[in-house]
Amino acid sequence: MFKNRRKLTAYNNWGYFFVAPFVIVFLIFSVYPVLRTLYLSFTDLKVMGDAKFIWFANYKRVFTDKFFWKALGNTLRIWGVNIVLQLGLAFLLMMVFSDVKYKMSGLPVFRVLYYLPNLIAATSVAFLFNTLLDWRYGTFNIMISQIYKLFGARYSPVDWLGNVSTAGHTIAVIQSWMWFGNSFIMLMAGVQGISKDYFEAAAIDGAGRWTIFGKITLPLIRPIMMYVAITSLIGGLQMFDLPFLMSNAASASYGSIQTVMMYLYKFAFTAGTIQTGFASAIAYALFLIILSASLIQLKIFNRKE
Repeated sequence: MFKNRRKLTAYNNWGYFFVAPFVIVFLIFSVYPVLRTLYLSFTDLKVMGDAKFIWFANYKRVFTDKFFWKALGNTLRIWGVNIVLQLGLAFLLMMVFSDVKYKMSGLPVFRVLYYLPNLIAATSVAFLFNTLLDWRYGTFNIMISQIYKLFGARYSPVDWLGNVSTAGHTIAVIQSWMWFGNSFIMLMAGVQGISKDYFEAAAIDGAGRWTIFGKITLPLIRPIMMYVAITSLIGGLQMFDLPFLMSNAASASYGSIQTVMMYLYKFAFTAGTIQTGFASAIAYALFLIILSASLIQLKIFNRKE
């Protein structure tokens, strides 16, 4: 009996051998950078060389830096427009495709079509819309100009990405176009997990579309809604690729679309302004803000539950 137990234990120990590669890679490329960044956030390291421990000086500088708060405000403003359009369109499509009275067919095809923008690399999206939205030769301005001509009016080209009042909203709309398909698929997955008997019984009882949506669909997909809301917030506060690729540091609109991640990038990787310790503190300050906002969202959804 004891001999068989030893053999079984020796056999089970082989599991550690197969798990070891993942654990080693995870510790080196995930855990170590996180802990290293935390250590650097308490130092005055600039680029290279010795780092002096200065405790919470970098964090004090971050939370009293008006440019950090302005970047955070820009991030929230762009994300706010983005999330309203993104979830609004996703909810609208979800209502149409989940309505038993419409009985929409071809859902798999529409899923692919709606999700396609999410598969395009951000660099390609940025290049495409930089071309389309060019204020002099862009297709978008030319099309609007032709429409104006049909009504005998004159159109003054708009610098969509260079104007302070339009740059942030333009980027938000483009991001909504990229991500609404992902939200739609998540919400539809939640709806398809609901038994159709609920919808059919409510329809037989004479319940309207809004009653079915408000009394059956929404309560039952609340866990999916919570997941979409929290992940959207986390991704929104870490917004970097599109604003960075579609902005120009020399343009007048740059200050209105500079996000927290762009501000961090400035001190982490831009030659002439590198302050590694301060950039690390920005990263952890953003982490604390995301953590706090996520916990608040989680508490709100649990309270509704």
